[in-house]
Amino acid sequence: MKKADFILIAVVIAVAGLMLFFLYGLNGNAGSYVQIEIDGKIVETLPLNTDITHKITTDNGGENTLVIKDGYAKMTAANCPDGICENHMKINRNGESIICLPHKLVITVVNENDSDEVDAVS
Repeated sequence: MKKADFILIAVVIAVAGLMLFFLYGLNGNAGSYVQIEIDGKIVETLPLNTDITHKITTDNGGENTLVIKDGYAKMTAANCPDGICENHMKINRNGESIICLPHKLVITVVNENDSDEVDAVS
């Protein structure tokens, strides 16, 4: 490898490190609630500080199980064909989400003061 290759690798690692810092360092606050959104409408807001197992049923026959435990939310069961939402890591940071596209279901972590606000971008 040439000197330029090492410089390029160092720059790529530095940029990746900065991106991770901004993603997790600045927006790394743990959220207070999870919002359950079905087909674009918020149907329920649950606290992250209470351990519960919550069954979610959608109009298109979807059945998902959301488990909130130790301040984290995780989708543990879903009857969708791909099951991607079940394989998603547990979430607890503000802005993180678990999405089940076949059921049009979005679980998003929010802070206390964000739970009723409208997103200005959309």
